[in-house]
Amino acid sequence: MSRIQATLAALAAHGRKALIPYVTAGDPFADATPQIMQALADGGADIIELGVPFSDPMADGPVIQKASERALARGIGATQVLDMVRAFRKGNDRTPVVLMGYANPVERYDQRHGAGSFIRDAAAAGVDGLLVVDYPPEECEAFAAQLKAVGLDLIFLLAPTSTEQRMQQVGRIASGYVYYVSLKGVTGAGHLDTAAVAEMVPRIRRHVSVPVGVGFGIRDAATARAVGAVADAVVIGSRLIQILESQTRDNATSAAQAFMAEIRAALDA
Repeated sequence: MSRIQATLAALAAHGRKALIPYVTAGDPFADATPQIMQALADGGADIIELGVPFSDPMADGPVIQKASERALARGIGATQVLDMVRAFRKGNDRTPVVLMGYANPVERYDQRHGAGSFIRDAAAAGVDGLLVVDYPPEECEAFAAQLKAVGLDLIFLLAPTSTEQRMQQVGRIASGYVYYVSLKGVTGAGHLDTAAVAEMVPRIRRHVSVPVGVGFGIRDAATARAVGAVADAVVIGSRLIQILESQTRDNATSAAQAFMAEIRAALDA
């Protein structure tokens, strides 16, 4: 059982929902990411999604796009992201880490370091799962098998437009959890329809045996609690990045921890 699977199973056994924050590696300060990750864990995060900066992110809205641009301007790439995970693991061997990003950085890493090197090095660094936005399930069964061989989970996105066939395809090879994109749009969009989420999650569960996390449009304790009532996990990213980008270097970790504690309290209420 992977660290992600063990974490989600333990939460479910106690009737609790997983809190999964997303931050972009290297933003807002290139040297602060491991400390921010620990602050998120201290505030109640159960799993951390760490964004791999990329210049053309198709699923990300303006907030996360700008975070990626800032990180890229500081020279943050896949190699530096793995270094950040290693640094985080020096003080935390419990909280699962999922790298979220796009195919280009993964494939570029393999071009530079040899076939299969990204998976190998991610596992060695302490990564627990990958979510590659532009790897559709029908084209990455071999990739999923390579991840499974080193104990990593492959996480897929599902959307309001996903067909029953797509849910079945994802259900065959997904592990860890699936990430339901609650909106027809990009990250950070508004107008979250919790009733629509409540209708969609049971449909997904008919085809997927792993837990279902919900993200996109969750910005505060109230929406997190509403989504947590029907999903297994709540994913929150754009609002967290907005909070962090307004902080000084000294205040970033305390702001991250305080925001997580607020969302955690709402989920546990």
